[in-house]
Amino acid sequence: MAKVRVGRVGEQIKKELSQIIQLELKDPRIGFITVTGVDLTNDMSQARIYLSVLGSDEQKEETLKALARGKGFLRSELGKRIRFRHTPDLLFKFDSSIEYGSRIESLLTDINGGSAQQ
Repeated sequence: MAKVRVGRVGEQIKKELSQIIQLELKDPRIGFITVTGVDLTNDMSQARIYLSVLGSDEQKEETLKALARGKGFLRSELGKRIRFRHTPDLLFKFDSSIEYGSRIESLLTDINGGSAQQ
């Protein structure tokens, strides 16, 4: 039962954080961000937020720094929207699965394109 609740709360955190970052966080260093997932510990004390950021490596690092600086604002807004006894600590990580998937797709295209020419 506890795993189901943690999953539901994680999805709600993902939804609310996406809205807060897109609409309310006013930092020019933050580019186009997609919240791809949330891993919440069983005691709900920490939440790992996985992000996909469009841009160069330098822009990704600037975005991560800006989110780290705005962590207090994000936690307080999250606490207002979702009633927690204790709002979880937010840890931001990059999600490289989209880049990995596009790399695999380009390799498969190259393989299929090479065999079609023979």
